Amino acid sequence: MKKYTVLCAGLCLAMAMTSCKTSESAYKKAYEKAKQYDTAQPAAQPTIETAPVVTPVEAKPATETQVVDNLDNVSVRQESVSLVNGSGLKAFSVVVGSFGVRANAEGLMQRLKEAGYDAQVVKNDEKNMFRVVASTFADKASAVASRDQIRASYPDAWLLYNAR
Repeated sequence: MKKYTVLCAGLCLAMAMTSCKTSESAYKKAYEKAKQYDTAQPAAQPTIETAPVVTPVEAKPATETQVVDNLDNVSVRQESVSLVNGSGLKAFSVVVGSFGVRANAEGLMQRLKEAGYDAQVVKNDEKNMFRVVASTFADKASAVASRDQIRASYPDAWLLYNAR
């Protein structure tokens, strides 16, 4: 049994050594093929690129300047809210805080009133959240201006449109 194992191992080793040889002719064929490809390609002539001609820009004075407010791109959340504590809501409001607990919302409302804002607390019944409104306006432009001013103290302030 030992003889057969040694004989088979020797036979496998001999086959492995002789079958993996690469012949010199294979390398020669690959070299010839690459050489033919190189000679078939025409020599590329170097090209000289010139810069495009550009006409100069004429400076003209501005005779009319038009300032356009981009109020249509200001994001506004539309929610159905009801007044909990305050003087009353208009169409657009600046919200500075949202709380799940009414006492927390009223605490922020008191701080805002001390700072001079007409703060109010409203409730969104769908989300069960109390919103603290710093100011409320009938038009969007005034609400955007107020929100931008309030963001100095409350950077997360946002606009609310009352759907009711």
